[in-house]
Amino acid sequence: MTVNEFIGQWHDGSDTVEVHTSGSTGTPKVMRVEKRRMLASARATCDFLGLQPGDTALLCMSVDYIAGKMMAVRAIEREMRLLSVEPSSHPLSMPEIADEMGKNVDFAAMVPMQVYSSLQVPREREILGNIRHIIIGGGPLDPSLEEQLREFGNGIWHSYGMTETLSHIALRRVSGKEASSWFTPMAGVTLSTTDEGCLVIDAPHLCTDRLVTRDVVEMKPGTQLFKVLGRIDNVINTGGVKVHIEQIEKALAPHINQPFLITKCPDAKFGEVVVMLLQGSDSDIEGARLACEQHLHKYARPKHIITVPALPMTPTGKPARHTAAAIAESKVNS
Repeated sequence: MTVNEFIGQWHDGSDTVEVHTSGSTGTPKVMRVEKRRMLASARATCDFLGLQPGDTALLCMSVDYIAGKMMAVRAIEREMRLLSVEPSSHPLSMPEIADEMGKNVDFAAMVPMQVYSSLQVPREREILGNIRHIIIGGGPLDPSLEEQLREFGNGIWHSYGMTETLSHIALRRVSGKEASSWFTPMAGVTLSTTDEGCLVIDAPHLCTDRLVTRDVVEMKPGTQLFKVLGRIDNVINTGGVKVHIEQIEKALAPHINQPFLITKCPDAKFGEVVVMLLQGSDSDIEGARLACEQHLHKYARPKHIITVPALPMTPTGKPARHTAAAIAESKVNS
């Protein structure tokens, strides 16, 4: 779908639009969502960031998914000028918008891969630092990437949300002196947790029912601020000790050069064991194993390291967790 096709759907007289979930934790599905709720979400973000009519918004993500659709809706709601480019790993390099990028862009949304790629090219890095506000969504931020972004003076934000919440419901700043590890919810969002520590979202302007997520969080006492520890689906119970896949990946990210994913597979003795999928060759295994021994406690260390030609990913660039687990079980048992 092109942005013009989506804008055509937006003005077609229907009260709803069709959106697709990414399938990062299961089978992708199609939803119909109310336009009034999308407008409410857009309004909250624009108010939070102080965006005004006449500002310029950069759309560099696919409008097949909620993140791209919501950028268009924010531009519509706040009467911003929408600058659209083909989604790519280097959206700030597009020659047809070189002159535009030399001027002020007030707002952009990107995925971590786009930000990482832009940082590698001096001109793109300069442009990145001139965009007044950037929200980064679609997955966790690598610690080394977050450290680089802390040097920037413009507003760079990590977002938390999902298709069901019509993009993000909380932001945390990762740039400058105001950088924080805590997410701050948008206006109208009330948060709580289940007995298992999973985040519960009450946002009647976005979704009719309370949304019980699968994300295990830490709430800052006396506030609505929170940190995401990982998905409860991604907890590995190995020999009675519970470890979080995302926490293992975060600990290893600065120490392993090859792309990798942590997953799990059944084990007769321990119930489940930690498995690493490593994009590379068998010659890379020993270095990865050494990094695990040096930087993980013994229960979190992978029992198996499996090399693969490419990591399983969703169309939006997130780890395909179910596929990863299936690969691990197949390889370990073969």
